[in-house]
Amino acid sequence: MVHVLLVGFYINTPLKYVLWIAYTVFWILLLFYVRLFKPLLLLRKPYQVSQVSAERGNAWTLQIKPAGHAGMRFQPGQFAWLTFGRSPFSETEHPFSFSSNAEHSDSSTFTIKELGDFTRTVKDLPVGQRIYVDGPFGIMSTDQFPDATSFVLVAGGIGIAPMMSMIRTAAERSDTRPLKLFYATDNWEDATFREELEELTHKLKLDVVYVLRNPPEKWNGESGYITREILQRYMPQPRDEDSFEVFICGPQPLMNSVEQALVQLGVFIGSIHAERFDLV
Repeated sequence: MVHVLLVGFYINTPLKYVLWIAYTVFWILLLFYVRLFKPLLLLRKPYQVSQVSAERGNAWTLQIKPAGHAGMRFQPGQFAWLTFGRSPFSETEHPFSFSSNAEHSDSSTFTIKELGDFTRTVKDLPVGQRIYVDGPFGIMSTDQFPDATSFVLVAGGIGIAPMMSMIRTAAERSDTRPLKLFYATDNWEDATFREELEELTHKLKLDVVYVLRNPPEKWNGESGYITREILQRYMPQPRDEDSFEVFICGPQPLMNSVEQALVQLGVFIGSIHAERFDLV
């Protein structure tokens, strides 16, 4: 901005002058909000670890409760940025999807798979550990489509977490709309939440299609990867714009191939919604 003012050419008209000043003020205010005002708000509404439980597939469910406040409301499928044990002014944040029922704000869960240096420490978090939660964020949620007649969920690996939030919330609300879940995982033992999903099939119009990369002997289900042929066999009909909404979360190769296959099968592209964390 100093360069602009000294050169003078860029502000040689009143409109240019106002534009550049407004542009500069905007970024200063944004920096102030992100680095000072918002952390101060988070500091006033901390959370603490209430439980850490092991799940199938080398994953851990982190349960947190608000410390001295009412908690937050979120939509099933959304995510939040978590800061562990540090000041909310820290730049070290981690995005994780909610895996819990969205109907209760007094407790929330995030199911996290051990994939890196940080995620390997989740299981060691002590009860009472202070956590700051920035969120919720994201629009990949069944709540965004109250008029939808049914939903198709496609999960790969720990991408099952936001899908469980949607399914658990549907069960809590006694939602009668059909749910079709395609769940890709390495093997049967690593199928996170498989026991709970079995129970939920008796409470909801939920149909689960497991796709195992390394199936056990005498496996009668689908194996390999979620392909167009597998989707073709189980996807509901018809597949026009108003038929159903599709949500996808998992490894990038899975998401890319499933999106392409769905379009080839005639699914309306505006009905396909994906949660991608590759930018963060």
